[in-house]
Amino acid sequence: MQIEKWLLPEGIDEVLPPQAVAVENLRRKLLDLYTSWGYELVFPPFVEYLESLLINTGGDLDLKTFKVTDQVTGRTLGIRADITTQAARIDAHQLRHESVTRLCYAGTVLHTRSDGFAGSRAPLQVGAEIYGHSGVESDLESICLMLESMQLAGLEDIYIDLGHVGIFRGLVLQAGLDHQAELELFNALQRKSIPEIEALVSKLDIESDMARMLVVLPELSGDEVLERAKQLLAGANSDVKSALADLERLSGLVKTRLPQLPLHFDLAELRGYHYHTGVVFAAFVPGLGQEVARGGRYDDIGAAFGRARPACGFSTDLKLLMRLAKNVESGSINGIFAPWSDDPEQHQAIKKLRADGNRVIMGLPGQDGSSAEMGCESILVHQDGKWTVTSA
Repeated sequence: MQIEKWLLPEGIDEVLPPQAVAVENLRRKLLDLYTSWGYELVFPPFVEYLESLLINTGGDLDLKTFKVTDQVTGRTLGIRADITTQAARIDAHQLRHESVTRLCYAGTVLHTRSDGFAGSRAPLQVGAEIYGHSGVESDLESICLMLESMQLAGLEDIYIDLGHVGIFRGLVLQAGLDHQAELELFNALQRKSIPEIEALVSKLDIESDMARMLVVLPELSGDEVLERAKQLLAGANSDVKSALADLERLSGLVKTRLPQLPLHFDLAELRGYHYHTGVVFAAFVPGLGQEVARGGRYDDIGAAFGRARPACGFSTDLKLLMRLAKNVESGSINGIFAPWSDDPEQHQAIKKLRADGNRVIMGLPGQDGSSAEMGCESILVHQDGKWTVTSA
């Protein structure tokens, strides 16, 4: 069977003109936005030693990560599937600031399989992280910056989903569940399968009040559920109550800062459970069944790099934003066609036009195709003794 050499692997895409210019323009605007908030740009490497990339991230990221053997050392390398752990390594080991550190980044990541986040196995991940602050105020900043990023991309009718992994984690600890029971219950919660959850809990050797709190978790979803959660989880331990208090305070701050923003709560949402330690959040838009941006708190992830620091942040896929955005700048740029000439005056005219921000395409002897095919609406012509731009 003959293989078409122009085919790309499934889930691997490329961005062509003029969309590539539009994506690049949005990337620059987002990074400029993060800079204006005090975030410093970093460019982590595309490949690292595998153990560095997978620090405290659980099995999900391991399955997504391509592995290769380093021909120099013989060690296993990983092609990054996420930039978050790389930024944490930079904060903990390279920068080692005592003060709060804000980092931002933009770069391609590679997945062995699509996770549904954008349908692509090669998302262009852009994000921002805060290190060195453990309060809900930094969670608030991440949510506000994430929302402003979505708005800058032209997304409309955005709403935010809030959860806290500490609620489920605290209940598991209180119930004394082993790792296998925790994993089975976690998987059932992700499917929101109440009959399955009830069947699993019924097999556990735990008291009825504890069982009831585990079973009720999937029902604690909606716009106004925190008061009901406090009643239904009144018998929970201090970890659960602290998580609920954090959510209540954070939601109050969000409503004060962004009174028009719709807030939705899902206390059974365990996004990034294996490495998140607190609040988790995601941005959604109507008509799309998956989040367009996600984030949360992942304290102490830098411990493995020699320095434990509280941390939170968010990320999104730039190519997904471009597909969803409305009324964004077109990537097409009109140009000026300059016919081939060795006239020094023409070259000076072209240089000045380019310096003034124009796109000037120099013709080549014997070339095929018209100036219009090259996206040029104007032509540089020699008339009245000088080079002048006229309509094509």
